[in-house]
Amino acid sequence: MKLYVYCFADGLDSPHNLPRGVSGARIRLIKFEDLSLLVSACTGNFFHQIRKNALAHNAVVRSVFNQTTPLPCRFGTIVTDKQLRNYVSTHKQALKNRLAHVRGAAEMNLRINGPRLNTLPASEREQAVGPGTRFLLDKRKELRGEEWRAAQEKELSAWLGEKLGGLIRDERIYVVPHERCLLARVDHLVDRSDIEKYREKAGGAIQERPDIRFLVSGPWPPYSFANIGLEFSSQFGVS
Repeated sequence: MKLYVYCFADGLDSPHNLPRGVSGARIRLIKFEDLSLLVSACTGNFFHQIRKNALAHNAVVRSVFNQTTPLPCRFGTIVTDKQLRNYVSTHKQALKNRLAHVRGAAEMNLRINGPRLNTLPASEREQAVGPGTRFLLDKRKELRGEEWRAAQEKELSAWLGEKLGGLIRDERIYVVPHERCLLARVDHLVDRSDIEKYREKAGGAIQERPDIRFLVSGPWPPYSFANIGLEFSSQFGVS
């Protein structure tokens, strides 16, 4: 029998008020020494209701988040009991370290749309060149684009660090290169006790930049900070 895996947790001996999982399956708690995992039996109709099952996956993780800090798995993580045990045995210390990193924290999200913080590299002039030269020009343009994105991310991180003070425990920033505007996704790991302070300071920063549109959301389970380097080798049952 294959198992659908929702999340890891510690200090979770008897979770209560858990909703039904994907495909309406009952949730089970599996213990590996001091690590707990929430799983359910994976039935054959999983792929027929992807959106409904994605919502069910999040509902289970969110329910655990209301009781402790989970280490969420990606949607669609399906393994056998043997694969699961081997995985936990191999990555036990890394899982404990990651749980310690997110313990007592929540994920807050910023979505940003506005004028660029600096200038995107100018496009190469179109000219009649051979395929070899065109390839080199395209690669140079791609490299410059990556350099620009790295500079944007660094500048945005510095600005957010200044405005949000010591509230950020961890950060993920991704800027989408665009010729006319700044499109960025920012994920912050924040202590739960600091959520209101985070909202207040984020609100103050937003007022300073009326030219930029911000969307603040959260708190969420720490999906963006959960399984970095710890992913299962299969998703949706496929290696």
